[in-house]
Amino acid sequence: MQGERHSGPHSGPHSAGHHAGHHPAVEQYLETILELEESGIPPMRARLVDRLGVSAPAVSETVKRLEREGYLTLDGERVLHLTGSGREYATAVLRRHRLAELLLVDVLKVPWSQVHEEACRLEHAISDNLEAHLVKLLGDPGACPHGNPIPGSANVVDPGPLQPLASIPAGTPCVVRRIDEHLQTQLDHMLELEQARLLPGQRVTVSDGGDDLVVLDVDGVTVALERIVATEVYVSL
Repeated sequence: MQGERHSGPHSGPHSAGHHAGHHPAVEQYLETILELEESGIPPMRARLVDRLGVSAPAVSETVKRLEREGYLTLDGERVLHLTGSGREYATAVLRRHRLAELLLVDVLKVPWSQVHEEACRLEHAISDNLEAHLVKLLGDPGACPHGNPIPGSANVVDPGPLQPLASIPAGTPCVVRRIDEHLQTQLDHMLELEQARLLPGQRVTVSDGGDDLVVLDVDGVTVALERIVATEVYVSL
């Protein structure tokens, strides 16, 4: 996740509170590793440099710290692996982030394209007590507004195998299911998706494609999407 983070004195099984006192970067690193796993991308230090926009030496230093503190391990192929405590910590923050996104969209009516960054600011202000009220208010939702599963929900729905929209052959109908967390940090592209109605649940047909663009039919409207964007929009057939 991108955005400034503020830790609070939380506690409980889904909480990041028992890790209180850590710099926001610690949570950002652990959460990003979890997001990379979710997208099927092996978490490596080079990926963190790209996702977090920080220098390679800074990433190496923080990764060493996280190793010392028992949150992750580094294997012989330089792939990062969350430990049990690291995964619990990352999952707690990710859960609250996605609940915050739903609150922003469903209750506060913040535009869909803008909620990711706002949720990054809110997620650490959510206590255990507030989280329980959010779950009750929102109905224990299974997914965030971008279609990503909410950890710990009893209502997570498995949409089946997903594929990047960029990989779908011309003439093939499909359904948008989720937007990658990396793409959510790019407001201009998120606004483009919102304006084209390429939100989770939307049926589309790939009508053409080239090296740089994927051309879609969205409810009879032709939409041209950059291929690099379409690689981070996941669909089911």
